[in-house]
Amino acid sequence: MTTAITLAMLIVYIAIMMGIGIYTASKTKSVSDFVLGGHSVGSWLTAFAYGTSYFSAVVFIGYAGQFGWNYGVSSTWIGIGNAVLGSALAWLVLGRRTRLMSNHLQAKTMPEFFGNRFQSVSLKIAAALIVFVFLIPYTASVYNGLSRLFNMAFDLESDASYRIIIIAMAIVTAIYVILGGYAATALNDFIQGIVMLIGIAAVVVCTLQNHGGFSESLRQMGEIEQGQYATLFGPEPLNLLGVVILTSLGTWGLPQMVHKFYAIKNTDGIRKGAVISTIFALVVAGGSYFMGGFDRLFCTLNGESGKTAIATLANGKPEYDAMVPAMLQSALPDLLIGLVVVLVLSASMSTLSSLVLTSSSTMTIDFIRPRMKHHSEKKEVIIMRVLIAAFLLISVLIAFNKNASISTLMSYSWGALAGSFLGPFVFGLYSKKVTVPAVWTSFILGVGGTIGHMILFGFGWFPALTKSAASLPLNLASPINIGAILMILSLIVVPVISSFTKVKDPKATDAAFICYQQK
Repeated sequence: MTTAITLAMLIVYIAIMMGIGIYTASKTKSVSDFVLGGHSVGSWLTAFAYGTSYFSAVVFIGYAGQFGWNYGVSSTWIGIGNAVLGSALAWLVLGRRTRLMSNHLQAKTMPEFFGNRFQSVSLKIAAALIVFVFLIPYTASVYNGLSRLFNMAFDLESDASYRIIIIAMAIVTAIYVILGGYAATALNDFIQGIVMLIGIAAVVVCTLQNHGGFSESLRQMGEIEQGQYATLFGPEPLNLLGVVILTSLGTWGLPQMVHKFYAIKNTDGIRKGAVISTIFALVVAGGSYFMGGFDRLFCTLNGESGKTAIATLANGKPEYDAMVPAMLQSALPDLLIGLVVVLVLSASMSTLSSLVLTSSSTMTIDFIRPRMKHHSEKKEVIIMRVLIAAFLLISVLIAFNKNASISTLMSYSWGALAGSFLGPFVFGLYSKKVTVPAVWTSFILGVGGTIGHMILFGFGWFPALTKSAASLPLNLASPINIGAILMILSLIVVPVISSFTKVKDPKATDAAFICYQQK
C-alpha cells in the first residue's frame, strides 16, 4: 500500500514537471530566454530558485546525516549560517551589484563576467573549464543522495536498481530543462520549494515525536557520551565552523547560485527576495540539520536493540549517507514516506536543473561560441541542449560508484569553484583595483588546492599523513575544511596581489562601474 501511494505521488509530481517544461518551451526562443528567462523572473520565483538550488539531497541525506552524527544538535548552526550568511547577506551584498554589472557587461554566465569585467579571454576560458569540470562531482553527489532515499522507500538494494533510479532522474531532469531552460526551472523551483517547506516541517515534527518530543529527545541525547552531542557548540566547535563557512560563504562564489541574480527581473525585488530566501533557508536547512542532530537516537554502529545498525565502511567511518534514510524509516508513518520521497526529489531535481543549465550555458557561451565562425541564437540553444545531455551522462557514470561519499563529492566541488571564484567575483563587483594576476592567483589556488588535497588525502594513498592531519584541532584531512580554507584564501589573495600589480585597462574598468551611477 505504501509503495503504491508513493508511486502515485511520484507520477503526479513528474507529470507536473513535464507539463511545465512543455509550457515554457514555446516561450524559449533565444539564448537569453534559455539562460536567463528573458530577465522576466520576479523576486518570489528567484528567491525560491535560489533556495531550491542551494538545498538538495546532498543536504537532507548526506550532510544532515554526517554532521548530525559528528556534532549532534549543534549541527543546527550550519542551517542558521546558511540562512544568514549564505542567503540573507548574499542577496544584500551581491544581488543588486551583480544584476546591474552583469547586465551592463552583457554577461550571461560567471566566466563571461570575468572575461568582460577584466578584459581577458583566457580568464573566461579557464573559468568555463573550471565550472564544467567541478560541477560534475556535485551533480553526482545529488544522484547519490536521491538513490539512497529511493532504496529506503522501495526496499531496493541491488546495484541494478540503484543505477536505474539514477538514470531515470537524469532523464526526467534533462527533459524539462532541455525543453524550457531557465523559465522551466524557475517555475518548477517554486512548486518544488513549496513541497520542501511542507515536507521538512512534517519530517522534523514526526522525528521528534518518535522520541517523546523535543525536550525528551534532547534529554536522551544528553545521555550519550557525557552529553557532548546535546551542547550548544558540540564536541568540535572549530571543525563545525569550517562546515558553516563551506556551506554558507561558498554560495557567494558558486556560478549556479550567483546566476539567479543575473536573471532577476529588476533590482527592486532584491530586498524582498532576501527575506523570502532567508526564511526558506531557515526552514529547509535549519530543519534538515536540526533533524540530523538527533540521528544518534535512531542509528547505531553495533546493532543495539530498537535501533538501526549502520555499516562501518572500509575507511573505518560510519556510513553517514544511510543515517537519515534509517531515521525516516523508523520515525515516519507510511503516508509521509511518500511525501519525503517527493520532498527530496523536488530538492534534488531543482538543484540538478540549475547545475546542468549553468554548465551547458557556460561551455556554449564562453568556450564554444568564440570558436564558431557562423553561429545563430537557434544553433547555440541546440548546442546547450546537447551539452545538458552530455553533462548528465558524465555525472551519472560517476554516481554509479556507490562508495563515493555525498559530502566528499560536494566538498571538493564547492571548494574548487568557490575557492577559485569567490574573491575575484566579490571584489570585482566592488573595487576597480582588482587585477588579472590576482584573479589568476585565486583560480590556481582554488583548483590546485583542491586537486592537491584529493591526491594527498582523497584516495587513501598516504594513510599516515591522513591520520596526522586528522588529529589536528582543525582536521586538515577533511575536504570540507580545505574547501573553507581555500575560500578564505581567495578573499585574502585577491586584494593582496592587486595591491602590487596593475589594472589591465583602467578606462574599461571605469566603464564597467558606470552602471552603478546610472541607477
